[in-house]
Formats: sequence, structure tokens, C-alpha cells
Amino acid sequence: MENLTEALSWINLRFLLQGFWVTIEVSVISIILSFLIGLALGLIRFTRIDAKTTRISKVVGGIIDIIRNLPLLLIIFFSYFGLPVMGIRVDAFQASVIAMVVFESAMIAEVVRSGIMAVDPGQMEGARSNGMTYMQAMTHVVLPQALTKMIPALLSQFVSLIKDTSLATIIVLPELLYHAEIIYNQNTNYMIPMYLAVAVMYFIICFALSSFANYLSKRIKY
Repeated sequence: MENLTEALSWINLRFLLQGFWVTIEVSVISIILSFLIGLALGLIRFTRIDAKTTRISKVVGGIIDIIRNLPLLLIIFFSYFGLPVMGIRVDAFQASVIAMVVFESAMIAEVVRSGIMAVDPGQMEGARSNGMTYMQAMTHVVLPQALTKMIPALLSQFVSLIKDTSLATIIVLPELLYHAEIIYNQNTNYMIPMYLAVAVMYFIICFALSSFANYLSKRIKY
């Protein structure tokens, strides 16, 4: 009990919160960028109007499949160690965001494609018969319906992204878990309290987002 009280002192908690904010920053930036890129990739992969768009769709689909089948940790390593070899200098924060965005964009692209496929094909046909171009029909008719169906899956993917930020501690990103390790390395008796504190912080944000996803899922279903 004494170790718990000492470990969770205000000084240590404030230090943990510094790492927590880094986790939030990486998560928010990665969520925004991966959603925008994933949405674009999902639309490209779904679109097969002519021979040219079909070829592009297949190439994008192949890239997405490759990324989805790679471990995120490997992508983090490549972003941090590989990019500098190619002449692109990045710090731990930038490498973490790049890795998260690359990985999550591929995941979200599949969510987008599945959401579009879940929309009745008659919606597209009806819009086209009313004189809309393919892009107009997709933007104004199909995509709004698809986004409604995607919301629960997207939020679940965002929850996974937040938890995955802990992997960035391997490249010394000063996020939540890394700050906890610094504290308990000074006193090994603090290890369990620190891990518990980290677990509580991750639980709060992930549970809130998961609950919101479940709420939206029920609202959409009924």
C-alpha cells in the first residue's frame, strides 16, 4: 500500500499525464489523417468505371492488402529507421504518426469499401438514371448512406489505433507507456502501480469511445 501511494504521487501522475497528452496528440492526428486517406483509398478501390480506373483500383487494392498483412511494429520500425536511410529525417513523433497513418489508412479503406458495398446498388443506378455523374452519385447519394453504416466499425478501428500507440514506446516516443517505464525504472517497486495507472488511462478513453460506438450502432440498427 505504501508503494502504491508513493508510486501514484502527484509528481509521478503529472509526469504520466505528459505522456498521456503525447498519446492523445499522436492518436488525434493519426485518426484524422488515416480517415481522410482511408476514405480516398476506399473510394478508389471500389471505383471501376472503365479500364483505367479498374487498373488503378487493382493496384491500390494490392497495396492495401500488403499493408494490412504487415505487423504494425514492422511499419513503425521502417518509419523510424528506414526513412532516414532514404534521406527523409523524422523524429519519433513523426515516425509514429506516419506508421499509424499508413497502417490505419489501409484498415479504414477496407471499412469504407465494405460500407459502400452494403448500400443497395439500386441507389447508384437510380442516381445515374436521374442524370448524375458517377462522382456526383457517389458523393451525394451512396457515400452518405455508407458513412452511416461505417460509423461503428470506424470508431472501433479508432479505439484500436489509440491502443496501438503504445507500440511506439519501442522507438522511444515519450508517450504514456514510455513515461511509466521511466518512473518504475527508478524504483522497480513502482512497476505494478504504474502499469495499473496506464491501464486505467487507456481504459477510460477506449471505453468511452467503445461505448459511443455501441450507442451509435444501436441507434443506426433501430
